[in-house]
Amino acid sequence: MGYATTRTEPSPPESDARFRALVQSPLRAGLLRFLSARPEEAFDVEALMAAFGRMRLDVENCLGELVDFGVARRVPGPPARYSAQRPEHEAVAQLLDTFLERRATISPEDQSPSVQRFREMIGRDEKMLIVFEWIRTAAKSDISVLILGPTGSGKEVVARMIHELSRRGKEKFQAVNCAALPDTLFESEIFGYEKGAFTGAHDRKPGRLELADKGTLFLDEIGDLSLMAQAKLLRALEDRRFERLGGQKSIQVDFRLISATNRPLDLLQRDGRFREDLYYRVNAFAIRLPSLRERPADISVLASRFLARYCASNGLPLDAKMFSAEAIAALQSYPWPGNIRELESTVSRAALSAPGRLIRDTDIEFLHAHSPETGASSSRLPTLAEAERAHIIRALEGTSWNKKEAARVLAISRGTLYRKIVEYGLEPQPRAPRVRTSR
Repeated sequence: MGYATTRTEPSPPESDARFRALVQSPLRAGLLRFLSARPEEAFDVEALMAAFGRMRLDVENCLGELVDFGVARRVPGPPARYSAQRPEHEAVAQLLDTFLERRATISPEDQSPSVQRFREMIGRDEKMLIVFEWIRTAAKSDISVLILGPTGSGKEVVARMIHELSRRGKEKFQAVNCAALPDTLFESEIFGYEKGAFTGAHDRKPGRLELADKGTLFLDEIGDLSLMAQAKLLRALEDRRFERLGGQKSIQVDFRLISATNRPLDLLQRDGRFREDLYYRVNAFAIRLPSLRERPADISVLASRFLARYCASNGLPLDAKMFSAEAIAALQSYPWPGNIRELESTVSRAALSAPGRLIRDTDIEFLHAHSPETGASSSRLPTLAEAERAHIIRALEGTSWNKKEAARVLAISRGTLYRKIVEYGLEPQPRAPRVRTSR
C-alpha cells in the first residue's frame, strides 16, 4: 500500500504545529540534522542504527515520519537508503531552515565519551543495540547493576556509560580491579586508612568508597573476591557506612554500585564461593555482553572501523590501509577469546606490520595460537594453550557438556573449568537433527 498520489498541503499554522511535533522527538530531530548535514549522501537503516545506537524499528518509524512530512526521501534499494530532501512547500522549507540554524541540543549521550566508544562496538548484529537499551534503562535509576561478559567485551565501557548517563554523571567514577586486589590490601584500598594504622602508613589515605561519595563505585571482576573480602564489602553496602583502617569514626557515603565479572556468579554462589546475600545485593539489574563469536557478522565491520581509526590516529587518510579478502577470512575464522579488545589490538599490529596499503592474511598475528586442522602430515607440535583447549573440548564433548562430570574427568574444580571455557571461548556445537524414519 503506497502513499496517495495527491496530498493537500497543510496551512502555515498547521505546518508549524506538525513540524514542532516532528522535531520534538530527539531521534527524529537527530536523524533530520544528520541527513541535512550530508545532503549528497544516502544512508541505509543499518548505518543509521549504528550511528544513533537505536533499534531497527525505532529508526524505520522515525525515517518514515520524516519522509511523510517531506523533509527526507527514500532511495529504493536493495537496501533502501535515505537522504535529505528540500520540502516543496516554501513555508515548510523555512521551518526546516530555522530548525537547522538553531544550535542543536546536546544530549547526555552525545556528551558521553563512553557512548561514542560503545557506538564503535556496534555492527550489524542487533545484540549490542539491545544492550544499549538496557544501559539507558539502568542509567535512569540508582539500582545496582551487574555486567556479565567475557574478557575484552567492553564491561568497563558499559559501566562508564551508565555512570555518565545517570544523574551522578558529573561526579567521580571509581574503578577497582578486584582480581588484582589481595586480601592484605583489600581494606586499605576500599576503606582507606588513618595515619599510623600500620607500618608505612605515614599519612591518612581515603579509600575508594569515600572517593566514590555522590558518584559511582565500579567493582571489576567481583567474582574474584575472597569470602572474607565479600563479607566486609557486604556490610559497607548494607549500612552505607564504614571506618577507615585504624580509625574509630564512622563515615557515611552515598554511591551507586556497578559490578562486573566474566565468571558465573550464580554457580559460584551455589558452590558456596560467593555469598548469596552479596549476590542478590549486586545483581539487582543484570546486563550481559555478547562475545564476538556470538556476532560473527560484526567482525569485518569492526575490523574496518578499527583500521580507519588507526589510520586517523597516525595522520593517514582513512583509506590508507585496507584488508584483503584473505585477511578478512582469517579474521572471521579466528575464535577471538579476547573479544573486541583483542580484535582492536590485532588490527593495529597488522596495519603496522603490513608493508603496503593492502593488509594480507600473512600480516595478521593472533595473540592466541590458532590454526585450522592440518592433518597428520603436520610436524608442528601444538602449543600448551592449543593442547589444553583441545583436551578440554574432548572432555566436555565426551560428557555431553556436563560440566560437573567434565571437571571430575579433568581433575580440576568447576570454577577453573568455567574460567577455561570463557578464556577459550568454548561453546557446545549444535547437534544435527535426527531423521525420523517411517515404519
